[in-house]
Amino acid sequence: MAIDGKTLRGCAEKLHLVSAWASESGISLGQCKVDSKSNEITAIPELLKLLVLKGSIVTIDAMGCQKKIAQEIVNQEADYVLAVKGNQGTLHEYIKTRFALSDDSRFSNHEQPHYTETIERQRGRTEKRRCWVFHDTEIADNRGWANCQTIIRISCERQFHNQTEQETRYFISTLPAQPALLLACVRAHWSIENSFHWVLDVVFKEDQARTQHENVATIDVQKTFWNPERLCVRADLSPAPTKIPIYYLNVYRNGIKS
Repeated sequence: MAIDGKTLRGCAEKLHLVSAWASESGISLGQCKVDSKSNEITAIPELLKLLVLKGSIVTIDAMGCQKKIAQEIVNQEADYVLAVKGNQGTLHEYIKTRFALSDDSRFSNHEQPHYTETIERQRGRTEKRRCWVFHDTEIADNRGWANCQTIIRISCERQFHNQTEQETRYFISTLPAQPALLLACVRAHWSIENSFHWVLDVVFKEDQARTQHENVATIDVQKTFWNPERLCVRADLSPAPTKIPIYYLNVYRNGIKS
């Protein structure tokens, strides 16, 4: 389950929504409006409390890398994979240092991380993804990150038209030190951008909507119709949205609408 935010750029007033997306089935699960005087950090816990997370893996970008959010996920008997960046400076430096020591040949006696890599070639583009994982309970025991078991480093190298791009990202997770699983979770997170937000912008023209804070009917209809359509495709059924029960929950800080 991927959690991510999106701003509706066509609104007369700033309207930012945080959505929950079932990456494997491609279904929108819910959304929460971010208060105009706040940010995603306060909206994400509200959304999580209204979802059944048990048994799922929740992925969130660096904005959601907060101890309160991690604790809420664990309280619901779910796992998390959280991106770590400069907003968690001490944690970020600790993880970077741990991997830097394992890379340095002068410290060959240090524990070495679990490792996997994948290579994809498509339409003249080559992308190599490498994933290193350490089992590390120090973050949970001494730094207050609920049930954290692993720290992750992922490096992506893209080659296209004789140009090379490289990016390195860091994560923490409650999952075991299985690099193939963790790499797949990180990749799956981006389906909320590529398969959900992109479709809302290009197909439903969401960014062109002049929706007001008090009138979100257009947004609700877009996502409600999106879900049956996706279910038909997944089940290989002919389109029949009215025959598929969809319960879509929309949560706003100023009340609940169904």
